[in-house]
Amino acid sequence: MADALLQVRGLTKTFGGLVATSRVDLDVVAGETLAVIGPNGAGKTTLIAQLAGELTPDAGVIRFAGRDITALAAPARAGLGLARSFQITSVFRDFTALDNVALAVQARSGHSFRFWRPARGEAALREPAHAVLRAVGLAERAGVIAAALSHGEQRQLEIAMALATSPRLLLLDEPMAGMGPEESQRMIRFLATLRGRHAILLVEHDMDAVWALADRISVMVYGRLIATGTPAEIRASAEVRLAYLGEDVPA
Repeated sequence: MADALLQVRGLTKTFGGLVATSRVDLDVVAGETLAVIGPNGAGKTTLIAQLAGELTPDAGVIRFAGRDITALAAPARAGLGLARSFQITSVFRDFTALDNVALAVQARSGHSFRFWRPARGEAALREPAHAVLRAVGLAERAGVIAAALSHGEQRQLEIAMALATSPRLLLLDEPMAGMGPEESQRMIRFLATLRGRHAILLVEHDMDAVWALADRISVMVYGRLIATGTPAEIRASAEVRLAYLGEDVPA
C-alpha cells in the first residue's frame, strides 16, 4: 500500500535453526487496526519486537512514515511515534497510576528519569497524565498504587502509558492476556474507542477481540503470513480454517 504508515517487506529472523519470521510482508494504514493472529510459536511476538526495534532482523526492510527504520534503535522509533505494550504487564508497580503515566509524559519530552523525583509534582507532567487517565477510564484510580490495581486495570494503565507518548502506531502484544471474560470485554470496549484515532497492530489470541476490533487480519503460522484480509475474508478462507481457526468456526 503506497499510503501505508508502516510498510514491512521480507522481514526475516532466525534463532539458530528456528525461523521465527520468514519473509514477512505487511502494511498498516493510518487509523487502521491490523490484527496478527496465529498459534503459539508462530512468531508474532518476534515480529512485534522487530517492529519496535528490540530485535534486529536478519533480512528485510521496515519503513515508518516513509522512512527506513530497519536499523533504528528502539528509543528513536518511539520518538517517531511507535509505542508498544507487552504480553506481561510492564508498569512501575510501586508508583501510582498517575506517576506511571507522568513518567511516560516525561519520557516523551526527552527528560532523563533521574530527574523524576523533583519533577513529579510539575503541572507540565501531571496535567497531561490526568488527561490520559481520563481518556482510558482510570481517572478515579489515579492515586492508586499500580500493584493494587486489578490485572485488567494494569493492562489499561500500560496502554495509557503508551498513549502518553503521543504515538502514531500502537503495537499491542496480547492486551487481553490473563484476563477473565468481564475484564476482556471491558478491554475490548476500551480499545474500540481508539479505533480510527491511532493505527494499531494487534497481536491477540482472543478471537472475540479480533473480530470486534480488526479492520484487517493477518494470519501467521510457523513464521510465515499465510493470509491477510478483512475479517469476513479470513473467516471464509479454507487455508486459514485448516491451519488455525478450526473447522468449527462459523463462516
